[in-house]
Amino acid sequence: MKKLLVILLALATVFAFAACGEPADDPADTPVVDEQQPEGEVEGEGEEETPAVEGKIAIVTNTVSQNEEEYRSAQSMVEKYGDRVIHELLPDNFMTEQEQLISVISKCAANEEVKALILNQAVPGVNAAVDKVLETREKDDLLIVYCTPQENPPDVAARADIILQPNELAMGYSVVKQAYLMGAKTFVHYSFPRHMSQVLLGGRRDIMRAECERLGIEFVDATAPDPTGDAGTSGAQMFILEDVPKMVEAYGKDTAFFSTNCSMQVPLIKACFDAGAMYPQPCCPSPYHGYPSALGIETPEDLVGGIQTVLEETEQMIVDAGLAGRFSTWPVPAAMMSTVAATEYAVKWMAGETDGKLDPEVLSQCMADYAGMEIDLENYTDENGTTYDNYFMFLVGFYTYGGLPADGPTDYTEPVK
Repeated sequence: MKKLLVILLALATVFAFAACGEPADDPADTPVVDEQQPEGEVEGEGEEETPAVEGKIAIVTNTVSQNEEEYRSAQSMVEKYGDRVIHELLPDNFMTEQEQLISVISKCAANEEVKALILNQAVPGVNAAVDKVLETREKDDLLIVYCTPQENPPDVAARADIILQPNELAMGYSVVKQAYLMGAKTFVHYSFPRHMSQVLLGGRRDIMRAECERLGIEFVDATAPDPTGDAGTSGAQMFILEDVPKMVEAYGKDTAFFSTNCSMQVPLIKACFDAGAMYPQPCCPSPYHGYPSALGIETPEDLVGGIQTVLEETEQMIVDAGLAGRFSTWPVPAAMMSTVAATEYAVKWMAGETDGKLDPEVLSQCMADYAGMEIDLENYTDENGTTYDNYFMFLVGFYTYGGLPADGPTDYTEPVK
């Protein structure tokens, strides 16, 4: 594989309700493997001719202030396909502006030329919007893709043709494994009741707790303020900045921290960096999510090759601080991969190059083409044993800044799942 220069974007502005379900103020943005030099295809090199598109694709994302990765990835598809791609935006505060959310999505689908609808993220309220769409559109005539849905899986699977989401449950194992290989003695999990009511996020927390117990790591289930509550995003961020040093004082520097909320990633990275603690992964894995803003790294103007620059500059700063092997992320931005892969899949579907609406082989190849590496897709199976053929979970290996410690543990054993 050639060096990864395909992936788009740089975050340095502000996250809010998106990504893991809420707004952030400042993000920059299965097995665990340690990939120090991610590889990928150079954009434009070896590309096949773009298939003819019969119809248009509508992509609905959050605004730049809510989730820049989602927004920019959609804009890259507009740049590639021109007016064949329509990019619309969700309202900033989608939780309280549900009517506006439904209106935005309904307007897209009301255009008969639109043959594919990609929703990234599929935030609360999207199911109701799709129900409204299907009052006037035949489902067979419209490819519907959900990215990172936040409503109940059975309801989501009944409406979307394809669902893409980082494998939250598998992360319960992989993130704790990464923390163990870093040498963590304690694992602090920050969240709040609204997130823990979500099936996948709550289930992931329970797996993390069990894995920590299995590996001899003390698990701390810490409750943080909900950014949508009275304290707001700034209050939640201030809590993290103040609480992490207390946790490190209580449990020591070999403490790994994880938060389910996007708006907490920047203060969490900064606090871990300042305290010399451990940070295995952002909630939404990406080199851009939190790191540049937290560490004061300028995002490059070359957005195509920028990811390698950001990885290298982040690594240099962490290594220079004597914190090599204590911070990591995915080398591939999950949110951007979902947008791009879904769009390319829609293009192929409209051109008759897929085996119907649901073709896992073509979908997997679209994701691999973007990432420059093989992507394994796993169908989601719920707690009742029901497997959803159209609900795909994906996982990518870790990029550890400075490499895992040479004197780290070597006795890790895989869990019995």
